[in-house]
Amino acid sequence: MSRLAEFRKLEQQLAAQLAELETLKNDTGLKKEIEFETKLRDLLGEYSFSLRDIVNILDPQAGKVRKGAPVVAEKTTRKARSVKVYKSPLTGEVVETKGGNNKLLKAWKNQFGSVEVESWLIK
Repeated sequence: MSRLAEFRKLEQQLAAQLAELETLKNDTGLKKEIEFETKLRDLLGEYSFSLRDIVNILDPQAGKVRKGAPVVAEKTTRKARSVKVYKSPLTGEVVETKGGNNKLLKAWKNQFGSVEVESWLIK
């Protein structure tokens, strides 16, 4: 992308963001929220309270959850892997494995491709 095209693209994005900012400035709901926040902060400063103090007054349990002992999740055991049985249609050889780390299975996948070998799956 040329520098000029990049400049034009950024200029358009800036114009869109400025338009969005103007609509937010005229939003009555946002004005009420800003007014509420400023009044709340003024009151907090007047009475020497912090937002944390207010949260503790409104919900005393909120502080205890964070300050308590860390919650340790129970260890769950992994489900045992099931045995997969592959049978080569060419040679009739059978491979039983719980994972993909079998020498013969790897050799088959290298020779015939993983998708083809997976189609040989019996159970």
